[in-house]
Amino acid sequence: MRTILAVWLLCSAVASAAVAAEPSPELIAYGKSLVEAGNCAGCHTADQAKPFAGGKRIDTPFGAIYAPNLTPDRETGIGAWLDADFTRAVRTGTAPDGSLYYPAFPYPYFTHMTKDDTLAIRAYLGTLAPVVSRNKPPELRWPFGHRGLMRAWNFLFFTPGLFEPDQSKSAAWNRGGYLVTGLGHCGACHTPKNYFGADKTAQALSGSELGGWYAPRLDGAARTGLQSWSADDITEYLQSGRNAKSHADGPMAEVIVNSTSKMSDADVRAIAEYLKSLPPARRETIVTPPDEAEMKAGQAIYAKFCVACHEADGSGAPRIYPPLPANALLQSINPSSTLRIILDGAHTVTTPRAPNTGEMPPYAKQLSDDEIAAVTNYIRNSWGNAGPLVTPAQVAKARGQEP
Repeated sequence: MRTILAVWLLCSAVASAAVAAEPSPELIAYGKSLVEAGNCAGCHTADQAKPFAGGKRIDTPFGAIYAPNLTPDRETGIGAWLDADFTRAVRTGTAPDGSLYYPAFPYPYFTHMTKDDTLAIRAYLGTLAPVVSRNKPPELRWPFGHRGLMRAWNFLFFTPGLFEPDQSKSAAWNRGGYLVTGLGHCGACHTPKNYFGADKTAQALSGSELGGWYAPRLDGAARTGLQSWSADDITEYLQSGRNAKSHADGPMAEVIVNSTSKMSDADVRAIAEYLKSLPPARRETIVTPPDEAEMKAGQAIYAKFCVACHEADGSGAPRIYPPLPANALLQSINPSSTLRIILDGAHTVTTPRAPNTGEMPPYAKQLSDDEIAAVTNYIRNSWGNAGPLVTPAQVAKARGQEP
């Protein structure tokens, strides 16, 4: 009887501990907010009917990688992982079996996250419906498919460690820095990369090409960065997908819909405060204006196709048709995003704060490479703008890329 009682008491204690270990609703809700801030679903959802089940193809300069299953399925997801396994994967890029992830998974940013935040994320992911979805192997060019090379990459380019608050700055600034350099992994798109796909840290957030688009500068550059944007401008853009200066399109539109528009007001304003404090990370390009013939050709095309919405002076209708004068993205050193919009058209992103829609038609079939180059040069160098010359060859290259 004594033995039976002891066993019963032990089982009861284990059961009580298991119940106590269940994450609270508050922790799960906080984890959900972190998952949204990190836009985890954006990469880990291939089928909208199976959120977080992985399988989404992520193209890199070295080949394709497929995002893994984050649902709590024990065989194909993370259901059998220990908390320590999850934290190590997120913050060091190391799988439970000791293999190393490729940095398309942004662990070089997530390393700045606290352990508590990683566990909150895991608590939320544990509430998802388990989905059987086996992870697909990467399709990388030789020799990049050899994961052993990641040890050398990590040695050269990965510095693990938490975000270090600056005690001379406000709590909001430090929160913004934590989100931008950590969970939000903004530099994964907006920081130039070297030959090995690692960040050029000395040029952080100074713009980079990504999948046929150009992620613009987020530093304080006067012409092509955020110097002319106020903190309120940045906040409005992240919350609604538009402001009086620009509209979101391409990959950034997805980030706004799936992530920043769902974040708390305090967190979005913290990001804005942090970004507004950044000095230019590199010099802006000295621009040689197009010749008179090129400008006249572009002006004629603009008058025929663009003036009805954007007006003769480029002023447009803020928050409906983006204004063109002093448009930072339009003047970027890399014209990829501008060409993508002219070729494929644009659809104004809709969010709860800005539900009204708008669109720009595509001109890929109506205009030749020379004509698109001419009108692009015109709008990039009118009304006080100054953007490097765009050639028909650049248009042809953009035309050949997937929209």
